[in-house]
Amino acid sequence: ALSALQIFRKENIKEITELGPGLGRDTIFFAKNNINVKALDYSPAAINEITKKVEKNNLTNKISLKIFDIRKKLPFNNVSVEACFSHMLYCMALSTSDLKNLNKEVLRILKPGGYNIFTVRNIGDGDYKRGTHRGEDLYENDGFIVHFFSKEKINQISEGFKVLKVESFEEGTFPRRLYKVILKKQ
Repeated sequence: ALSALQIFRKENIKEITELGPGLGRDTIFFAKNNINVKALDYSPAAINEITKKVEKNNLTNKISLKIFDIRKKLPFNNVSVEACFSHMLYCMALSTSDLKNLNKEVLRILKPGGYNIFTVRNIGDGDYKRGTHRGEDLYENDGFIVHFFSKEKINQISEGFKVLKVESFEEGTFPRRLYKVILKKQ
């Protein structure tokens, strides 16, 4: 979110769509930094939790929330969104086909020159190939299925975008090994 905010400021992006905000850490961060956020999450519990944080922080004018399954057509008009952001949404139990369809939808809603910035756990992560294999690069550990990514897979799902950056980073004490991906609509 920190590096995405730098891009949003540089490009004068004032409104983003956040896909899979979870408990809203990044949602609140963006709103506090003067970015309007339209957030979509599959979980009613997550949306309820974010709603409490939005109200507590007096950000109701900066954040709108919707319960939504991102495997469906995104609820936005064509070429209507400046940027999309998601932190580890693509790592959920989604097939490569689901991810290709999601990126096609993101491409559809983005304005020309719009950004899709997301993070994914990569194949250098300590949990890769551990637990129960669930097909493709999906592995289940402790009841949670994670999709892991190579740079080749990122290129495979990014048709129609210019891949500006795929950068490795670590998060947490485990640590999780991730890629930060920055795509730009041509």
